[in-house]
Amino acid sequence: MIQFAAKVDARKYEPRDKHTIIFDTFDKLNSGEVMELTNDHDPRPLHYQFLIEREDKFDWQYIEQGPEIWRVAIRKK
Repeated sequence: MIQFAAKVDARKYEPRDKHTIIFDTFDKLNSGEVMELTNDHDPRPLHYQFLIEREDKFDWQYIEQGPEIWRVAIRKK
């Protein structure tokens, strides 16, 4: 079982705020810590943004892949 240092339920936030909150939470993690992201759709665009903005600084693992809930474990390297 994965131990999460932080959890973000993106469904609770306005679309314009989601990525800022997610990246702020990720940036506060220590190396090796994991955050859980919950969303109501596949966060694939966010994954692409992580690849560009945090290249080689994270691992991305789907825990649940819809159809209603998407959960991702994002580990800081």
